[in-house]
Amino acid sequence: MLTSYKRLIITSGEPAGIGPDLCLILASQSLPVQLVIAADPELLSQRARQLDLNVTLTTFNPEDRQPAKAGELLVAPFSLSQPCLTGQTNPANGQYVLDILSYAVQGCMDGLFDGMVTGPVHKEVINNAGVPFTGHTEFLAEQTQTHKVVMMLATEGLRVALATTHLPLSEVADAITPDSLEEVIRILNADLVNKFGIIEPEVLVCGLNPHAGEGGHLGMEEIEVIIPVLDKLRREGMNLKGPLPADTLFNPNYLASADAVLAMYHDQGLPVLKYKGFGKAVNITLGLPVVRTSVDHGTALDLAGTGQASPDSLLTAIDYAMQMISE
Repeated sequence: MLTSYKRLIITSGEPAGIGPDLCLILASQSLPVQLVIAADPELLSQRARQLDLNVTLTTFNPEDRQPAKAGELLVAPFSLSQPCLTGQTNPANGQYVLDILSYAVQGCMDGLFDGMVTGPVHKEVINNAGVPFTGHTEFLAEQTQTHKVVMMLATEGLRVALATTHLPLSEVADAITPDSLEEVIRILNADLVNKFGIIEPEVLVCGLNPHAGEGGHLGMEEIEVIIPVLDKLRREGMNLKGPLPADTLFNPNYLASADAVLAMYHDQGLPVLKYKGFGKAVNITLGLPVVRTSVDHGTALDLAGTGQASPDSLLTAIDYAMQMISE
């Protein structure tokens, strides 16, 4: 009897960028999972010709859970609103990108797919299409009617989650409330247990201010917000260290036993992670009722169609998704 494989849906992202290129490269990979590419088949055919790749495109059949054969891609077909010129964005195709995302997340909710891996999108193009869009994380939360999600990036030896995501720096302090911070930590701890199989996760928590506030001399957020929340959750049994100064937290002495770091804002933790693992890092959305991972890079319009785009981050995202759906 044939084995029924797990199934991941891959969204191809911005059509003018490297997303389609990376999806085509997957035809050369041999993975113990069925990969389904959500994209316009004509776009993929056009890009394959540009890249001189011989790839057979086969329409996805939900009844068949076998991996694609070598040189073949399974495609869930969508149609661009207008023909795509490689490297040149077109707001007319902004809705196409969102339609693919909606299909993927609904398919995961319905059990058609076991998880989703998202290619890079161009936020400005989607906004120029007249659709307010701040990022994958927020969009997927809305689509799944999830009250709160947490953005986490991971690479070998380091996971960094964020207490706030895409906010101006001037708004960060006000956004970190006792309730919001507690909710973020609960989601992070729960998904480290349930989606990563870590029984008692250790989380290092950054302070918001330089030197973690230096006893109130450099800000009161640690004393008034962060420490009370950490103390409360420690009493429930969570293994939380901090708040720690972000400028010294990211060193081997602290990280050796840690399962994740919680940074207070986007540019506090992610520059370190991207320096350590850019190109081999993955973006993971915690708190969703589905598994979602993503590449850690942008659309790279200048590399589209050149054959120079590296698939490493996409392969890492697939690998993490496979780990998470097997737990």
